[in-house]
Amino acid sequence: MYRVNVAGSILARNCIVESALHGGRARAGMAADTTKPTLVILAAGLGRRYGGLKQLVPVGPGGATMIEYAVYDARQAGFGRVVLVVHPESEVGLRASLGRRLEKHVSVTYALQRPDDLPDGVALSSDRAKPWGTGHAVLAARDVVHGPFAVVNADDFYGADAYAALGGFLRQKPALGVPTYAMVAYALGETLADTGAVARAICRVAPDGRLQEIEEVFGIEKHGPDGRFVDEGGETRFVGGDTPVSMNMWGFTPAVFDQLADGFRGFLRKPRRSSEAEFLIPTVVNDLIRAGTARVTVLPGGGPWCGMTNPQDKERVTGLIREWVAQGRYPEKLWD
Repeated sequence: MYRVNVAGSILARNCIVESALHGGRARAGMAADTTKPTLVILAAGLGRRYGGLKQLVPVGPGGATMIEYAVYDARQAGFGRVVLVVHPESEVGLRASLGRRLEKHVSVTYALQRPDDLPDGVALSSDRAKPWGTGHAVLAARDVVHGPFAVVNADDFYGADAYAALGGFLRQKPALGVPTYAMVAYALGETLADTGAVARAICRVAPDGRLQEIEEVFGIEKHGPDGRFVDEGGETRFVGGDTPVSMNMWGFTPAVFDQLADGFRGFLRKPRRSSEAEFLIPTVVNDLIRAGTARVTVLPGGGPWCGMTNPQDKERVTGLIREWVAQGRYPEKLWD
C-alpha cells in the first residue's frame, strides 16, 4: 500500500464557436438577460442507483429540491438564466413539477441529452443503454448557450460562496489567446461520507492556482479524515483529506463546445472496455491542459458541499439544510 498526495481545481473563457455536431437539440423557454452568465444544470440522470429521480426529491423544510437551491444561490450571485439538461424520458415530469415552479422566478431552457445525439456518420451502438456522460451532457446545451456559463450537477449542493466566486470569474473580460476556464475545488475529506464509495476528480494545482492535472478516480471511500481506493492493479491507495477535488462545478465559454465535440469524436473512435464507458468533463479538460489548448483557474469552493449519491445521503443533506435555514443562510421557503 502507498500514499498519494495530489492537489488541484479549474476554469476558462474565449470566443463563441458553433458546435460541429449536428444541432436542433434544445427547447427554449421565456426570454432572459443574455448579458449575465448562464447556469447549466446537468439533470439527465434517471436515478436508477438512487431509486427514483433525485431532481424531484424535496430536501428543504419548505419542500425545495437541490436544483432549486442551486438556482437560488446562482440568482443571488448574478446569473441570469438556467438551462436544464434533461433525459427525454424525464423531461415531461420535470417540466410539469420542478420546471413550473422555477419558471415563475427565472428564465428556464430545456436541452435534451439523447444517446443518439452523435457526430454525423457515427451510428448508435445497440448495446448502449445509459447517457454518454457529463461531457456529452454539456454538449447537449450547445445550441442554447451563447455566452459565459457555469456547469453544475443537479444532485450536488455547492454553497453560495462557490456561486459568487464562479459568477465573478465569468463576468471578467476574457483574456486573449488560449481560453481560460475555471473549476471550483473542494477538499476531498469534506466531500466523503460513510454512506458508500464515490467517484472524485483528483486535482494537482500549481502554486499560481492553475490546474496542472485532473484524474477521475472511482470507488473512493472514507478512511478517517482521508480517502482510499483500490487502483486497477489491485493496490490500495490513500489520498489526503486536504487534496483538492472537482465536484463538477465548472466555468466555461462557448469555445469549449468545439473542444468537447472534438474530444467526443476521439472518445467514440477509441476501443472501450465497457459498453457503458462515459465521456467525462475531467478527462477532456485534462487533455486540453496537456495539449496547451486551454488553461484552468482553480477557485476555492468555500464550502459547504453536500450531495445525494445514495438514498442514505438524503438524511444528511436535509439535516444540513435545516441547520443553514436556522442560521439564516436561507429562508424556510425559497420562493414566496
